Amino acid sequence: PCRIGSWTITKMIHAALVFNGMGKVRLLKFYKHVPHTRQQEIVRGLFNLISKRSLTACSFVEDSSFFGPETKIIYRHFSTLFFVFAVDSAESELGVLDLIQVFVQTLDRIFQNVCELDLIFYSDKVHYILDEIVMGGMVLETNMEDIITAVQQMNKQDDKARITAPSVKTS
Repeated sequence: PCRIGSWTITKMIHAALVFNGMGKVRLLKFYKHVPHTRQQEIVRGLFNLISKRSLTACSFVEDSSFFGPETKIIYRHFSTLFFVFAVDSAESELGVLDLIQVFVQTLDRIFQNVCELDLIFYSDKVHYILDEIVMGGMVLETNMEDIITAVQQMNKQDDKARITAPSVKTS
């Protein structure tokens, strides 16, 4: 929970995960400390829970075994990937589904039809995109055009850094 004066804000995203249909993690971001062994348990448990659900089932699951009471799991299945967010129960399910949609559409625009290999080979860029949307468990930006502009500016900075970086000779 976050305190602002006498107000306590508990709305928070606990984690963002992307895994494929085989349970291989393609993106893993926790917004509060979770020991590595517990992270592995959470990923396995979430995969077992979500992958067995019908494609026509609701995309919301309330399960306190992963992040404690008052949390829910919200996910979307796109092609071979599951995009999963663990959030406080105060978060709007439809709002988080929209957030996932913005994330996926942004990835799709940046990578021109994103696929699993993009998440593997460009994981730093995928993390940057997620960080433009969510930081510290709080939603920062949902406007896809603003996110894409930030990514393009980052790409320009990377290009400048590569051009001005001194080359290293190996003997």
